[in-house]
Amino acid sequence: MGADVAKPNCWGADQLPQKIGKRDILARNYNSAGQDSFFLTTMGLPPADSVDNIVPADLNIPDNYVQHTLKTQKSRGPVTLNNLFSELNYLNCVILLVTPLLGLIGAFYTPLQLKTALFAIFYYYLTGLGITAGYHRLWAHRSYNASLPLQYFLCFLGAGAVEGSIKWWSRGHRAHHRYTDTDLDPYNAHKGFFYSHMGWMLIKPRRRPGVADVSDLSKNPVIKFQHRWYLPLILIMGFGVPTVIPWLLWGDAKGGYVYAGVLRLCFVHHSTFCVNSLAHWLGESPFDDKHTPRDHVITALATIGEGYHNFHHQFPMDYRNAIKWYQYDPTKWFIWSMQKLGLASHLKTFPDNEVRKGQLTMELKKLRQTQEKLAWPSDSNDLPVVSWESYQEQAKKRPLVLISGFIHDVATFINEHPGGAHLIVKFIGKDATTAFFGGVYDHSNAAHNLLAMKRVGVLHGGMPHGLDEKGVPPSQRLKIARYTELSSPYASSAAYSDGEGILG
Repeated sequence: MGADVAKPNCWGADQLPQKIGKRDILARNYNSAGQDSFFLTTMGLPPADSVDNIVPADLNIPDNYVQHTLKTQKSRGPVTLNNLFSELNYLNCVILLVTPLLGLIGAFYTPLQLKTALFAIFYYYLTGLGITAGYHRLWAHRSYNASLPLQYFLCFLGAGAVEGSIKWWSRGHRAHHRYTDTDLDPYNAHKGFFYSHMGWMLIKPRRRPGVADVSDLSKNPVIKFQHRWYLPLILIMGFGVPTVIPWLLWGDAKGGYVYAGVLRLCFVHHSTFCVNSLAHWLGESPFDDKHTPRDHVITALATIGEGYHNFHHQFPMDYRNAIKWYQYDPTKWFIWSMQKLGLASHLKTFPDNEVRKGQLTMELKKLRQTQEKLAWPSDSNDLPVVSWESYQEQAKKRPLVLISGFIHDVATFINEHPGGAHLIVKFIGKDATTAFFGGVYDHSNAAHNLLAMKRVGVLHGGMPHGLDEKGVPPSQRLKIARYTELSSPYASSAAYSDGEGILG
């Protein structure tokens, strides 16, 4: 190592030692600006000034951790009327149930001034951004880097939302993403709308949430500061600031406390809770339908831009929630603005090519579902092979027409033919291929598709070799096929039919 290295046992990207001992581990360190860097530390001899070097919580979990934990870890029994009072989380019950009651009583006795109402809305967005731009996208997902002033700003605003410390909130949220819709998900959407919205906080956890590493957060001085002083911070930011500002500026301390403090807090709470409930219930899944997250503009409006949740669960480290310019995502706009002001950097976006693949996959899946609901022509392999003589003989008994090697029974369509029945009758027992394909009339795609549904046989020796578009109706020239339905996912059809592999 060079002599200019300040810390022992720490290396830059170009200074990694060639050999690493068995007891060395790879860990992640976050500096005061929220930027990540990698370093190696020897477990036996940690650097004297690296007290924060913490082993990741999920470093040594087994490969089958989820199945093993669900099988071996006991869960608390169901909540019933008999044990309800012993299973309640009374602190959360007071915060979530008593607070709105106090706010409503206060509003009944406190007139609402216009300035106070506008300030309450403004402070709602500020403290909401403390959660969405701070707790969620910065610290839980590391989707961008924030300068130290911006980190403290978001840290204080997040405390004003009274939803737990950054470390606690992010630990639960990372578990939610890692174990979505399982019993290790702290707010599992499969347990019902109310449970995922707030029920999971009102009762004692039924089991410990799945392991999620927050060692990076444990090293952040801003997060350590907030975690240590969290109780004073929530009193100051949750109730002190919204009371003092209206009092000093227009003499409405009581209105500030009731509307910008208590009632504003209720709205911020349920705005965040909607991300766990409404965003897993309302809307569509344009990127992946493996789990419950969904996209919907109503959820976005209710959650300061967190409503495009299907995208977020597919690409959680993207600083955006809405990827289209017209979609409502004020949190994205805030982060982008902070970058322009030099307070944020390294805004992460998932490659557009991969995002579009996710969209295409879901679009193809929907098309496949539509395709499977439709009736299709019989496959040539399922039709009887008929000689020319037999075809002519059978055509004397029923109206059969030969087109492109297929024999069609047109009995139900003769009188419906737009050009008149006589144009079909004249070709009964004959080959009408030339006439059908532009000789008399260049038929529409609909005519081709309808004709294919009337196939009843294949003329012996009448099917052309190889792929002939005339024998394939337009509706089947582009068709959705599953991977298992393809003859070979790697070789072309020509190479496969010739018995050749990828290399020929």
